[in-house]
Amino acid sequence: MNKSFNAEKQHTLSAKASISGTGLHTGILAEMILNPANPGFGIQFQRTDLPNKPIIKADCDLVTDTSRGTTLQLDDIKVNTVEHILAALFGMGVDNCLIEINGPEVPIMDGSSKDFVELIDSVGVVEQDAAKVWYSIDENIFYYDEAKRVEMVAMPAVDYQITTLIDFNSPVLGTQHAGLKSIKEFKKEIAPCRTFCFLHELETLLDNDLIKGGDINNAIVVVDKSISDEEMERLSKAFNRKDIKVKSEGYLNNLELRFSNEAARHKLLDVVGDLALIGYPIKARILASRPGHSTNVAFAKKIKQYIKQNKHIKDIPVYNPSQTPVYNLEQIEKTLPHRHPFLFVDKIIELTDNYIVGVKNVTYNEWFFPGHFPGNPVMPGVLQIEALAQTGGILCINAMPKGNYNTYFLKIDNCKFKQMVKPGDTMILKMEMTAPIRRGICEMKGTVYVAGKVTTEATLVAQIIKREEN
Repeated sequence: MNKSFNAEKQHTLSAKASISGTGLHTGILAEMILNPANPGFGIQFQRTDLPNKPIIKADCDLVTDTSRGTTLQLDDIKVNTVEHILAALFGMGVDNCLIEINGPEVPIMDGSSKDFVELIDSVGVVEQDAAKVWYSIDENIFYYDEAKRVEMVAMPAVDYQITTLIDFNSPVLGTQHAGLKSIKEFKKEIAPCRTFCFLHELETLLDNDLIKGGDINNAIVVVDKSISDEEMERLSKAFNRKDIKVKSEGYLNNLELRFSNEAARHKLLDVVGDLALIGYPIKARILASRPGHSTNVAFAKKIKQYIKQNKHIKDIPVYNPSQTPVYNLEQIEKTLPHRHPFLFVDKIIELTDNYIVGVKNVTYNEWFFPGHFPGNPVMPGVLQIEALAQTGGILCINAMPKGNYNTYFLKIDNCKFKQMVKPGDTMILKMEMTAPIRRGICEMKGTVYVAGKVTTEATLVAQIIKREEN
């Protein structure tokens, strides 16, 4: 992340980049391709080895397992051990990326985010012409897990900062802490830090055949007890290595530590990756004592819930005509098949992975006014719904992988017209996803605002169909 990096803008990769490796727990070799994505796309995984190449969003509400890393699951689709690549993308400032993977687990590499950061660096990060909406924490958000002795808190701050503390009652590790004062430090200070485990944990994993892709070079193994010749021979067989030994510092066969507090720094790396699943960029100071994947994800859900409950302050979109739009009219026409006189969106001013805000300027010269209440022109309600539908179509299409798509609306429910829309009004069109896109079906809540008041609202369901290429 260079000095000229604009944190107020969204970013993606400048080109696609690929990397391959073995999954730590499944032992399956997989290739992972990072693809540039549109503004508001967010981070999504696509299982290219499965029929229909299903997509799953990086979202804490889709985490189903944290026992051996963080696992995302939607229906029968799973992606295991996502935390290190998510940390790398977040740490490098990438907001939008489609991650194609032809296996069930993200490669473990050396147990850190180092290789992923270098991959992102190799193609570069590019600024997008779209604002990045930050959410500020206005009060302390606490999370406790008494059984695991975990304490976490998010405090109001002007930046994103993290401090972690670990204490495993280990004479080898001792008590350690690590800090990240700015995300700009992630690449150098946090990304190279490898995962670690204790020897007794390793033995349990081996007993249950759970680290099929394990290697002594992709994790720091802490040995805080005496180890017998029999155990040493078993480890040698498990890793197919004859040179297994315990170093005097209490580590199994590893190279020199990259930092004296590498364990605490890796826990911080995991916090970065797991909290990326909140889905909202936040400004807060995070303090985490003895964090782990299960508590990180639970904390992420609590922060996400706080934002959803309090973001009503941001729910009424603010339109600044001087602001550069995310999509101008030319870009809208490249996305939608509609044209004059049936194109009812002039520009898109906000776009994330789950909502979109468009603008329609209503003038007296609209073609429908001479026939709709002459002398008392009122915009037909059905055309207001069409304006919402077109705005929602852009949101749906943006959420899909690269390609040309059409959206066909299947259902409109709970439609209400609360105020008239007349010439001179500026319609602010907001569409919000109410459920993940499944099998091409998209559910959205639509609202039209004029002068800060709700004029129209409805629930719409659409189907996304890929256009046949000529």
